[in-house]
Formats: sequence, C-alpha cells, structure tokens
Amino acid sequence: MESPKYVELTQTSVSATSTFRFVDLFAGLGGFHTALAKLGGSCVFACEWVEGLQDLYQRNYGMRPHGDITTISAVLVPDHEFLAAGFPCQPFSKAGDQLGFEHTEQGRLFFNVLEILEAKRPKNFILENVPNLLKHDEGKTFARMRSELGNLGYTIRAERLSPHQFGVPQIRERLYMVGSLDSMESFAWPTPTDAKTHISTVLDANPPEARAIPDLLLRSLEMWDDFLTSSPASTDLPSFPLWSMEWGADYPYETTTPLEMLAAEGPTALHPFKGSFGVSFDGMTESEILRHLPSHAKRPGAEYPRWKKRFLRQNREFYTENQSWIDPWLPRVAVFPSSLQKFEWNAQGEERTVWKYVLQQRASGIRLKRVQSAPTLVAMTATQVPIIAWERRFMTQRECARLQSLGMIELPSQIGAAYKALGNAVNAHVVELIAQSLLAAGGVRGAQTLAA
Repeated sequence: MESPKYVELTQTSVSATSTFRFVDLFAGLGGFHTALAKLGGSCVFACEWVEGLQDLYQRNYGMRPHGDITTISAVLVPDHEFLAAGFPCQPFSKAGDQLGFEHTEQGRLFFNVLEILEAKRPKNFILENVPNLLKHDEGKTFARMRSELGNLGYTIRAERLSPHQFGVPQIRERLYMVGSLDSMESFAWPTPTDAKTHISTVLDANPPEARAIPDLLLRSLEMWDDFLTSSPASTDLPSFPLWSMEWGADYPYETTTPLEMLAAEGPTALHPFKGSFGVSFDGMTESEILRHLPSHAKRPGAEYPRWKKRFLRQNREFYTENQSWIDPWLPRVAVFPSSLQKFEWNAQGEERTVWKYVLQQRASGIRLKRVQSAPTLVAMTATQVPIIAWERRFMTQRECARLQSLGMIELPSQIGAAYKALGNAVNAHVVELIAQSLLAAGGVRGAQTLAA
C-alpha cells in the first residue's frame, strides 16, 4: 500500500506575549527565527530537510522542524501572520549551473512557498536569495516570481542588502523580497548606516579551536607575498584576478579556443603557440597540449565568454608590461595547483603584503581583502573559510556565526557541517531590520502594536 503524500503536522503552542505568529521555511540554522522572535514573534511551524539541522533547531529553539516541504499539505500548516523563507539559492546562483525552475530537486521549491501563501494568506512575508536571481534567465525568473506573488494579492518590494551596510563586518549581498496584503506605502527599507566595520569585532583572542593554515596553502601565500613585495612601487597592482598561468601564454582566445582548434585541425594547429607559463606546444601531441593548457582554457565551446576574454587580455598585457620583475619569480608558482596560481588583490593603495589582510581560498583563486570586513561565507568546504592572515589561521565556527549575527546559538559539532550551514544561513540582523520595518508599516512594532 502506498504511503500518503503528506505527513501529519503537530500543533505548536503560541506564547501569550507574542504579537504575531510566523513560519520558518528552509530554516537551516534559524536566522529568520532568531530575528522574528526578537521582534515579538512566535514560531508555529518550521521545515528543514537536513536531519542534523532539525536536531540542532530543536535544541536552539525548542521545536523540531518538519522535513521535506514537498510532503506537507499547505492547508495543514498552522495559521500565521508572517512567512519567512530562504528557499534554496543553488538553482539561481552564478556559482552553480543556473538551472532555475528546471533544477530537478530544488528549482521548484518556490512554488511550495506559493502554495502556503495561497492556502494560509499571511499578512506579510520575507524571502531571501542570491542577487543573481534578478538576472537569471534574462530576468524572466524573477518576473515570474513577482507575477505569481502579485496574483495572490501581495504588494511586492525587492532590494539587495549586505550585512556590512549595517555594522556587521561581512560583505554578503543578498536579494530580499518582502510582500504584504496591505498597502506598502509606508514601508521603507532599513537605511544603511555605512558605519566603519572591522573584522576584529568578531574575532576571539587566540581561540584554541582555530585551525592553522595547511602547509601547501601557507607556502603559496609566502610565494604570493614575495610577488607583492617584489613589485615596484611605481607599478599599479590591478584589481582584476591575476592568472599567473597566462603569463607567457599566447594561444588564441579572441575568436576561437584551443579546444575548437584541436577539434577542427588537430594538434598541429597549436604547435606555433605557447600554453601555461610560456611552455611551447611545438611538437606536442593533443594530450600533451591539454596538460599544458590552463584549466580555464579547457572549457567546451567555440568561443570564450566576454568576461573571460577580458581577463585573458588584461593578464597578458600586465605580464608584457612587467615581465622584467615577474620572470625571476614565475617558476615558483608553476608547482602549485591551479587554484593557488590565481590571486586577487583588493587592497589598492595599501601595504603590499598578504599578512595584514583577510584571505579566502576559492576554486577561482586566492582572494585578499581589507580588514574592514570578511568575504562572503559560502556553503562549500572548510578550506574556503576566511583566513586571518596575520594569525596564520582560519576563522573559527563561532567567529563565522557572528558574521551571520548568530553568535549565541549552538552550531553543528562537525567542522564541515558547521561552515556549510553558516554559508547557507541568512543574516539575522539584516532580517530583523527589514522585518521591523515591514511590521511597523502594518501596525506592529517589536512586541507592541502601534495602537497600544
């Protein structure tokens, strides 16, 4: 006998002092819950499909989220006045395949949110996702979302905001959508304070649990530090990503690609050219040529996108202009993996060293930023956690939690799981400011109604 499509829902009691009820969809670590509870809300329903995060949510907030939202009947969700949802961003992120609604597992979860909005008619909602959602499928995805929400009677507003605009030292721009069944004429987005921030405000002194930079990464940082200190003061270091494997390369890229040339004419078509670090392709077989092509040059397609052509052009021009001091340093970088051969300098005008800044290792290279803020936390591996360079260590889970304004909650015990959850989390402080304005526009401010 087939099991029923929908699971049964248990009822959750509401605090006598609460001024509104809310539901927390795709709850994760509970950033929405933290924010809305501070404003006097009482959570009557939550869902989160990761079982370990369900256990954690129960310990942090005293209620266990339901699992898969697709197994929940919208009409059985408890009545509420406020819906919050950070529906999965991977289908719309520039870091993914951008399959959108066609994503087989996550792309259509937005429509489960719609079903609950249609069935329960909460007065307000707030949704959070990546900024690229605005541009996905040439804007058609966001336009459809806005239309679907509007068809339910909601007035919609959307804005991109980042924690660093409100005193939290993390650059993490996200798209926030708010909606109300009432007029939103009096609603205003929170005004950025633009107060100066500094990463030190979330750091602990000599935390014993901090992980040291591993040896390979440490040696690559020492190598890039030598690059910076070797650069003449008269040379402007660019802000575009430095792709050192392009320094000495001259394979065609403007109107064709090496893979296209190999497919059309075979390896002899590339014999006159050079690959990574100026290695000549002369006499090489196809497999040998592929080994000496940069990884970014081996993407399929007859032509590179414009942004890649621009980076290739900029890097080759930079090398041509600075070859005299780069060449003595260049052999050192070739021994490292591709991700450590790329470097992004975002401290123009500052002291040229890696050891006074915040770093992050990404698949796209090492990124260096000023100490005013941390780079965006990402839901990837523990190696992509921000690095406090002057202490030769990664940020701890607790320090990263403070970047999400979740410094007081319990975190997953496993390091990788903690960083992944934090990378997926919504910033509680930003949500609190937005929700406070939305509630005030509708007659609720904090834990007291405006009428009171």
